[in-house]
Amino acid sequence: IVPREYRPLELAIENGAVVMDRTDPGVDPVLEQELGANRFAAISVGDEDYILSFDVAADLSREDILFSLNLVRYSINQKLRADKYQTVLAEAQRIQQSILPQRIPNYKGYEIYGRTVPAEVISGDFYDYIPITDKILGLAIADVSGHGLPAALQVRDIYMGLRMGMARDFKIVRTVERLNQIIHKSTLTSRFVSMFYGELEPNGVFIYVNAGHPAPFHLSATGEVRNLDEGGPVLGPLAEATYERGFIRLNPGDMVVLYTDGMIEATPAESDGGEEFGIERLVEIARRLRGKSSKEIGEAMMKAVETYRGEAEPQDDRTVVVVTYPPTADGA
Repeated sequence: IVPREYRPLELAIENGAVVMDRTDPGVDPVLEQELGANRFAAISVGDEDYILSFDVAADLSREDILFSLNLVRYSINQKLRADKYQTVLAEAQRIQQSILPQRIPNYKGYEIYGRTVPAEVISGDFYDYIPITDKILGLAIADVSGHGLPAALQVRDIYMGLRMGMARDFKIVRTVERLNQIIHKSTLTSRFVSMFYGELEPNGVFIYVNAGHPAPFHLSATGEVRNLDEGGPVLGPLAEATYERGFIRLNPGDMVVLYTDGMIEATPAESDGGEEFGIERLVEIARRLRGKSSKEIGEAMMKAVETYRGEAEPQDDRTVVVVTYPPTADGA
């Protein structure tokens, strides 16, 4: 395959393919004699960016050759498009990985762990740790409708919107409302985003806004469970949506678990519309492993969902973030 700009002859290729003899008009007989070509064919491939040419037997009919050429041209174009698509996906994956947390924050004795597993090459799920000040840590999790490249692009908007809002010292509700307006005006196909954002203080105060996201749960040291569902609708559909803050206080021995719906909506391979994994199983794992590290708890949840799903293809991205307040922590 030779780039079109380097071709030795200006070929008048109709419908992407041409067969030429030495006697055809436009052929340079001197050049063809030096090349030793008596009869050749050519096809344009790669959106006409390249020419593929080769000798053909003298006894083949022009119609048969053109038919074969177009089959070859179609196959090569399909391969080039697939390679190009894979390159785009690989670049999108690299960009997405770069905006996910690269390290676990060391914050005032709390243990924090997060992980996301995409259903495809790239994910529509997102989580982040945002250091607002030395004494305030932002925690975010979001799920864009659908998955794949459009969802990944919308994830980028969430990442940038949160970071810019916090950098400008916007209040938590104001930041979420501005993000809602950004998503509402988006021209991307994915315009429905569920998101949970909260700010944790050293003394355990946790102020949050839930924008239509599956409610994280607070598991107290005494075993009580509280769903963190105060906030408002999902981001995107309603330009003037308003949101309210919720509030909890973590004490030593407590934990908060954030997750996306891919964790709780997984169903077994043999199930046809059967029972989902459900939030109750997540809570049971949290209770059973209370006192373990946040990483152990988060990995156990991921493994439990994968085991429950069995051989079934994942239908959605899965993300979990676990925040534990160890009994020995003093919040200093």
